[in-house]
Amino acid sequence: MDVVINIFVALHIIGIAALLGGFLTQMKAMGAGTARFVPGMLHGALTMLVTGVALVGLNQVQDHPVNNIKIGIKIAVLVVILALVYVKRDEEKIAKPLFGTVGGLTMLNIFIAVLWT
Repeated sequence: MDVVINIFVALHIIGIAALLGGFLTQMKAMGAGTARFVPGMLHGALTMLVTGVALVGLNQVQDHPVNNIKIGIKIAVLVVILALVYVKRDEEKIAKPLFGTVGGLTMLNIFIAVLWT
């Protein structure tokens, strides 16, 4: 079962890499006011959601401790990210504050995952 959990952890990291990578590749365009949400950002966020829920379930099945408050906050932040990216995914230009918010929330989710023990 540990192998399965590790596979889902790796997929979760790939999801966050896609979301953050999509944001970082658009930073120059954000400065020019032409940033947009690339498809990889939506796919990365969806991957994070699916693998994150699977990880919680797999850890609970094995009676590993799960910090439900931490997970709840991470899911709430991810749902906001998903909503913003999904609703604005077809727009050619995204406002700088909105685009920056998605990047900031993405980094917040990373810091919650890493620093909250």
